[in-house]
Amino acid sequence: MSLIRWARKKSPWIFHFNTGSCNGCDIELLAALTPKYDIERMGIKLVGSPRHADILIVTGILNDKTYEAFKRVYEQVPEPKYVIAVGSCACGHGVFQGSYNTRGKLKDEVKVDMFIPGCPPRPEAIIDGIRKLLKKVE
Repeated sequence: MSLIRWARKKSPWIFHFNTGSCNGCDIELLAALTPKYDIERMGIKLVGSPRHADILIVTGILNDKTYEAFKRVYEQVPEPKYVIAVGSCACGHGVFQGSYNTRGKLKDEVKVDMFIPGCPPRPEAIIDGIRKLLKKVE
């Protein structure tokens, strides 16, 4: 069991879920994967299935249309799971505060382990947030 825990800290796999944002945060997250920032050199890998992920990265505001899909994805991530809220919308509604179709804040629906504010946050901030989460897990 300790070997699995060690591997998750040294090589976490992330799954990105967009709940309906403007795609600014998505572009910055993808920029962190490009050769300029190269998040994979730290062992962090973007995976295509939540069943393989250790960390769930959420961008955008949680609204009525995406809520059920988000809950299904969240339940598919195996334990222990960690959630990172990226961008002002995921951290606390941002410009959509008080909009008619928004649900509660993400932190009210699931346990959020790390908040990375910004509209959109820079790739350096996203990488730093993931590294801080990994240190917090230790």
